[in-house]
Amino acid sequence: LKGQCDSFLTFSLTLCLCGTTAGSQGQFPVTQNVTVVEGSAANMTCRVDYNDNTSLQWSNPAQQTLFFGDKKALRDNRIELVRASWKELTISISDVTLSDEGQYTCSLFTMPVKTSKAFLTVLGVPEKPEITGFTRPAVEGEEVTLTCTTSGSKPAANIRWFRNDKEVQGVKEVNATGRSFVVRSTVRLQVDRNDDGAAYTCSVEHVALNSTPHQVTEVLEVHYAPQVEIVHSLIVPQEGQYFKLECVSKGNPLPEPVLWTKDGGDLPDVERMIVEGRELIITSLNKTDNGTYRCEAHNHLGSNSDEYVLFVYAKDLPGTTDPNALTQHSPDHALIGGVVAVVVFISLCFIIVLGRYLARHKGTYLTNEAKGAEDAPDADTAIINADGNRAHAEEKKEYYQGAARNVVHLKSENLGFANNYTLREEYVRCIM
Repeated sequence: LKGQCDSFLTFSLTLCLCGTTAGSQGQFPVTQNVTVVEGSAANMTCRVDYNDNTSLQWSNPAQQTLFFGDKKALRDNRIELVRASWKELTISISDVTLSDEGQYTCSLFTMPVKTSKAFLTVLGVPEKPEITGFTRPAVEGEEVTLTCTTSGSKPAANIRWFRNDKEVQGVKEVNATGRSFVVRSTVRLQVDRNDDGAAYTCSVEHVALNSTPHQVTEVLEVHYAPQVEIVHSLIVPQEGQYFKLECVSKGNPLPEPVLWTKDGGDLPDVERMIVEGRELIITSLNKTDNGTYRCEAHNHLGSNSDEYVLFVYAKDLPGTTDPNALTQHSPDHALIGGVVAVVVFISLCFIIVLGRYLARHKGTYLTNEAKGAEDAPDADTAIINADGNRAHAEEKKEYYQGAARNVVHLKSENLGFANNYTLREEYVRCIM
């Protein structure tokens, strides 16, 4: 190999010495930096706009000649000639590795030799991530550590965590191994029953992956004690109806079976009270079914229970024939309240107006009564002198005197109930 390289070097120098230098001042090789993903192919191109048949050469970062014109100088099956002319020299490096990264040189053998540099960047593709640290199953209340690891990335990859579809924060750690990096991200959490079945996804993002990140998912399994709730089928249970109670139990492991009791003891009528899985069915209700029904569930982490008080209504009880009707035709309390408020408001307004009206007219009456009475020597004169009474003063006085005379001439049997002066005087006033 050394002899072959020496022969090519001698050949290159000969061509350089024999080449003409006329116009060489305007000849310059042009190259571009190249970025490729590890495992793909890299094309290295060198161009000259003005060339007087001077040879071009590509060298690797170790300054080993790869191609001199169309002549291959280095025995590497991955390196192939793409195009060779007086104005262009293009080579291809297939199955690129991280070790191929570096500065490549294109040389134009004028006098003096002109060169152009091109940097080959190789992106290290991160390996598929792996989640460690979780031992199935976890128990509610335990602290769980999830660690996601990916290696081989260059530059270092980015790791993101998601709980179902919501992102959560992890602690990132980056370590270099040769030309690539190992990246780890850790999430710590104290699990509860809400974490049972939760999917924790580790997503590795890198420029070499474009917009398709590597992902791995860990679905948590959390064991916890049961939680029980009784659901009933009727709002208003009545005699003769079909009735069902369902014991909705949650737990991991799922509690099987559940235990039904009535008033602290066994179910009294097994012919009408049928237990099917988590359901208690009473085929035909009657008053003897009244009582407290209890559902209890167990697993190895504990137990839980719920109770339902059943009261069976008479079949012909008004307003309970259709349980749904209770909801559909129930009074609108908001509407009733609004109507009552309006009625009360109108009543108050009427009372206020009436009171003001009576007060105003009472004042007028008292005022009229008082007119002409200031200078009267007695009550009779005051009445006679009042406004509106002067025109008929004589008539009123005569009428008053006549009435008094009538009282004086009444028979004693007619005045038996008024034996004193005070009562007689009141009687006279009533007659008037």
